Amino acid sequence: MAVRAVKVKAGISPAGNDLSRITGFTLLELLVVMALAAILMTLVPPMISSSLPGVQLKSAARELAAGLRYARSHALTSHETAALTLDVKKRNFQISGRQKHYSIPDSLHINLLTAESETRGEYVGAIRFFPDGGSTGGRITLSQGERAFGVDVDWLTGRVRILDLEPES
Repeated sequence: MAVRAVKVKAGISPAGNDLSRITGFTLLELLVVMALAAILMTLVPPMISSSLPGVQLKSAARELAAGLRYARSHALTSHETAALTLDVKKRNFQISGRQKHYSIPDSLHINLLTAESETRGEYVGAIRFFPDGGSTGGRITLSQGERAFGVDVDWLTGRVRILDLEPES
């Protein structure tokens, strides 16, 4: 039996060949594309969210609810009363023990329903939480046009809920 030998050209390029024909992206091109993508990802979401109706309203309701929940958990863990104080005229709120004032957008209408003992003047009121989990209770209503959200605080349990309120007809 005879053995046949076949010559095959290997795909290995000999030394000294010019490799500039190999295509691909340079590091500089990749960095430019990544920088443009980062800029777009930073600029586009705020443009979209501000143009959607109700996003600002829902966001403000969530921020208020988060502040109330923080005050409640602080009262439970520190065994001291804690409160969220809302100034309807200045359009901001503050959590006891913190210096920061959180603002509410000018486009939203604010209504506060709380215990009479927690009002301080015509425009300022608070919802207070106690170490046993209870609270003075109340509702903060935020509205914009036809949409409204209520942030409810149960007086017995201190539970905080966001309610999507039906438009009044």
